[in-house]
Amino acid sequence: MPLLEPRPSAAPARHAVAYAPACVGNVGVGFDILGHCVEGAGDRAEVRRLDAPVVRIAAIHGSDVALPEDPAKNTAGAALIALRKALGLSFGFEITLHKGIAMGSGMAGSAASAVAALLAANALLPRPLPAESLYGFAMDGEQVASGGRHGDNVGPMLLGGLVLATEARLLRIPVPREWHCALVHPHCVLETRRARAALAGDYRLGEFVAQSANLALTLAGCYRGEAALVREGLKDVLVEPRRAALVPGFARVKQAALGHRALGASISGGGPSVFGWYENRADAQAAAAAMQAAFAAEGLASDALVAPIDGPAARVLAVDGMELAA
Repeated sequence: MPLLEPRPSAAPARHAVAYAPACVGNVGVGFDILGHCVEGAGDRAEVRRLDAPVVRIAAIHGSDVALPEDPAKNTAGAALIALRKALGLSFGFEITLHKGIAMGSGMAGSAASAVAALLAANALLPRPLPAESLYGFAMDGEQVASGGRHGDNVGPMLLGGLVLATEARLLRIPVPREWHCALVHPHCVLETRRARAALAGDYRLGEFVAQSANLALTLAGCYRGEAALVREGLKDVLVEPRRAALVPGFARVKQAALGHRALGASISGGGPSVFGWYENRADAQAAAAAMQAAFAAEGLASDALVAPIDGPAARVLAVDGMELAA
């Protein structure tokens, strides 16, 4: 995301709007550390600068479930509270959220709210910070929803594309521009905390070795643009087996994804959405239709997104009513 120009001498901006896209978290083999943006659905945040040193949630639109309006319990509010505290700001923020990502969908709706609010608030600072400097604040917000600080959703939103997100570093991974993702969201809810609870218990050392090898193959394949390496590596042997039962008809949907020359397929984030990677858009579109048919066979309607894996980052849309160039 390009930096906004500092405004040291001009009157401070009072209102900004930002957008953050959906995301495939984990990407199967990179639990809590790997994710990529998916354009086509996202959250929008309007943030107003307040003279009072507080953070408020003015309204939340578009959500079919009740979301916390206590800022400390809301991902967007918690992120801005952390931002204010770290920077020692004398002023505050009021947030209005427009939800475009269903909660409990496995498409990173909670992270999108936090990142969109942070980008909008950042645009109201006298000297806006680089996108990567917002990473820790975004994880503070994400922790409210998931109970843990992990960057596989907020990292890709801040940088765009496929991102390796460690505790302290973000690294964008190159992916061939023609590679696409098919992401299908069934109309059911799987709460992040329930999905994480399914992972409790012991794991065998061999499982970690196999998962590490698969992650390495996937990353190497992306860097080298070699689909065969990704196809060999994009297999989740650690997390997917424990979460599969939480996604209705998962085996049927995954098989539908794999049946169209997929590089791999798995659960998106905590589920119930399912994703597949493909070497071109046509295969991804055919796979998305087959995946939707598989969910329909389970009695579930669904929505599908098909977009490049190397998708755009979250972005500021307008400041004080002036639209910014994309």
